[in-house]
Amino acid sequence: MLKRMNLLPLTIFALASVSLAACQTVDGAGQDIENAGESIQDAAN
Repeated sequence: MLKRMNLLPLTIFALASVSLAACQTVDGAGQDIENAGESIQDAAN
C-alpha cells in the first residue's frame, strides 16, 4: 500500500504535464496557421 501512496502524486504530476504540453502544442499550431493565413493574404494583395 505504501508504494501506491507514493505513486499517486507522480501519476497526477505526469497527467498534468501531458495536458499542459498539449495545450501549448495546440496554441502553437493555431499561431502557425494564423501566420500562414496572413502570409497568403499579403501575397494576394
